Amino acid sequence: MNKIKKGDEVIVITGKDKGKIGSVLSVIDSGERLLVDGINVAKKHVKADPNAGQQGGVVDKFMPIHHSNVMVYEPNEKKGSRVGIRQLKDGQRVRFYKTSDQLIDVKE
Repeated sequence: MNKIKKGDEVIVITGKDKGKIGSVLSVIDSGERLLVDGINVAKKHVKADPNAGQQGGVVDKFMPIHHSNVMVYEPNEKKGSRVGIRQLKDGQRVRFYKTSDQLIDVKE
């Protein structure tokens, strides 16, 4: 079970976007790299393609960021938190915040 999943709110802890918060768009390379909304944006120069109706110019593109450079954002504490995995009595595996011991994703 990966500790960071698609849809999680994460905070960047190092790099040029340090302190920014965004949601995970996708997990790449079996959990090693993440695409985060609004984080690690690069400018890409795109050539026009009149056959496809695509206009040329400079486009913003989200680039992957390594999972070690982000932490899961805990809204109650308003800061990043490490994530642990615990097995409940019914056998279900869930993630929890290590700072507050609160469960992240419990299926009712």
